[in-house]
Amino acid sequence: MTGSVLRIGTRGSPLALTQTTMVRDLLVAAQPDAPVPEIVVIRTTGDAVTDRPLSELGGKGLFTKEIESALLESRIDIAVHSMKDVETWLPDGLALDCFLPRADPRDVLIGAESIAALPAGARIGTSSLRRAAQIRAQRPDVVIVPFRGNVDTRIAKLAAGEAEATLLARADLDRLGRGNVAGTTLDPAELMPAVAQGIIGIERRADDAYAAARLAPLNDAMAFAAATAERAMLAVLDGSCRTPIAGLARIDGAAIVLDGLVAMPDGSRVHRVRRSGAVGDAAVLGRAAGAELRTLAGDEFFAALA
Repeated sequence: MTGSVLRIGTRGSPLALTQTTMVRDLLVAAQPDAPVPEIVVIRTTGDAVTDRPLSELGGKGLFTKEIESALLESRIDIAVHSMKDVETWLPDGLALDCFLPRADPRDVLIGAESIAALPAGARIGTSSLRRAAQIRAQRPDVVIVPFRGNVDTRIAKLAAGEAEATLLARADLDRLGRGNVAGTTLDPAELMPAVAQGIIGIERRADDAYAAARLAPLNDAMAFAAATAERAMLAVLDGSCRTPIAGLARIDGAAIVLDGLVAMPDGSRVHRVRRSGAVGDAAVLGRAAGAELRTLAGDEFFAALA
């Protein structure tokens, strides 16, 4: 065997462990003569506190902060993330340039055939400002009920009657082998997904050449381009946990089409853009989409969400 044992940091949720096992198996397949990587479970603040919305706790970085600290302190060598949970800007000294092929990025509505078909005044269980804003824009009559927790927890809350419907990521259900959960997979035109939803990213220390070499064979070019475009748009929007933002890049050969959205949390204002160009210009395209959204919304829009 050659090389050292890679220590893979991850959250301890069933989905996170499933995704990390996928990464470990891909690393073994890519270099079978190297030592089998070790999985290191790290408890994050986002996992520990589940009774309040992320926007009240400080945002999605609560799912990555402790893991990134372990990376910087060399307690782990790489970290596996659901990219929709990763902050817009990485801490100094870290790099994220390896992405697995994107799974289905769409959301699943459980409890109704469509947003339009929801009963009048229906309670929708979600703690996502993005989902809530888009639903409220279409159905101002619905009541948003905060739902936190893993897939099974949220399904159990629905079964217990805490809401009439809820939303989950199609990719999460599929990866957990729960694709048979009854629900409607929503077209992005009806509900646009979170930036980089369905993409698994693998983070490392920027100066770790060994980790970079081990990860290089795993990187998927199309997922890389999509994540680059969507996160470049997010960076221009200076997206925070209080800003409902959605984005989805589609790649067809050498072309990329990026849809972006920003909304007020109450759904009273929704702005959309579409940009297209060459895959090689993914970052430029994303920044242009973000700039266009900022212009459409106006400075007062973002000031109100600060």
